[in-house]
Amino acid sequence: MQSVNRIGVMALTLLLAPLLIVGCGSPDQPAATAEGEAAPAAEEAAAGDTDAVSQASPWPEEEGAAYPADAELPVRQIPNIPEAAEAYYAPDNYHVIAQTQDPDATPPEERKAGGALTWIFTDDGEKKWRIGDRGQDACSYFFPDMKRVVFTSTRDNMDMPIGNWSDEREYPQGAELYIADLDGSNVQRLTDNEWYEAEVSISPNGEWIVFGRQIDGKMDLWRMRSDGTEEEQITFTDDWQEGAPFYLPDNETILTRAWKRSQYGQVRPTPMTVFTVKHDGTERTQRTFDDTMNWAPYPAPDGRHYVFVRIVEDNNWEIFLGDLEGGEPKRLTYNKSFDGFPSLSPDGTKMLFTRSHGGFMSNLFTYVMDVSSLGIGPDGWTGEVPAITPPEGASGEPVAAR
Repeated sequence: MQSVNRIGVMALTLLLAPLLIVGCGSPDQPAATAEGEAAPAAEEAAAGDTDAVSQASPWPEEEGAAYPADAELPVRQIPNIPEAAEAYYAPDNYHVIAQTQDPDATPPEERKAGGALTWIFTDDGEKKWRIGDRGQDACSYFFPDMKRVVFTSTRDNMDMPIGNWSDEREYPQGAELYIADLDGSNVQRLTDNEWYEAEVSISPNGEWIVFGRQIDGKMDLWRMRSDGTEEEQITFTDDWQEGAPFYLPDNETILTRAWKRSQYGQVRPTPMTVFTVKHDGTERTQRTFDDTMNWAPYPAPDGRHYVFVRIVEDNNWEIFLGDLEGGEPKRLTYNKSFDGFPSLSPDGTKMLFTRSHGGFMSNLFTYVMDVSSLGIGPDGWTGEVPAITPPEGASGEPVAAR
């Protein structure tokens, strides 16, 4: 919903004023390799009615206090992988697909996002290979059978303007959706037009592909069958710009975030709201009710919780754990530079995320956090998506999806 690029701190500050990064568009990246420690043993996810949010890391008690060494759950960097962002686990909870900086990608224009191709690698860095081989790639996802992947690419529209994955006013209109075998062979094009299509994911049962499409500046959610047939528009909102859609375990409900076109570039950072919506366009439900940025939400396999990004003090981007039932989210990362693009393993024990080494949103690498103690795995799925009661005085805007 959100490609790894090379933007300096100052450039990003200018661009980010309206908040450039979308669910599929990603941050910066030069090229390097890093070493990491061995993966910690995953504890069994807590069962029953564990309140995952209350079990997450606490805030430092005093304002300005240094982050305690144990503020974060165990974290490790994936070794032997170039700069990469927006990573997602395969059904085996081991293989990862991500936008990875690659010298064979079409380079981005100055101060714009891009320069990535789709890679698959293991979360211990032992194996890695490339899916895309030209153009620029963006969002990607595994099919649940783990035989195929879906990805976004400009590979067949390299004569069109390169654009900027991180600015809705310049989204690459040559971005199309493709599927391929796990080894990168048998690439099949799913869309063929001159619109931006990205921010793609797949339902847990493998029957539906959900994605974002921008037509004449308007961004909405769409779905289609896994073979590209039965294309159908889900949202029809004039002002809201929906993106980064991900299915909940019921194979019907989609978690998404949206901002308003009328606020983009006017309010900084851009306020973003988390919603759920049925994939037939009904039951659009607002889940956050503040005026801050609630970016890049990704659902937990328990169907209740989700991880997402907020900005805290000193323009510090951190990852939080939220609850679809509402309430105050809890902070998961404590790091003075950028943390973003969170996603969870299907078993709910690991969280992938991107962490900046050095300057804000530069030198981005993929990390793994052990979240097994939070009890947000599939055993917690009740079969129903939680309802929510808006907080008293909330400025909720119930807008029909259609």
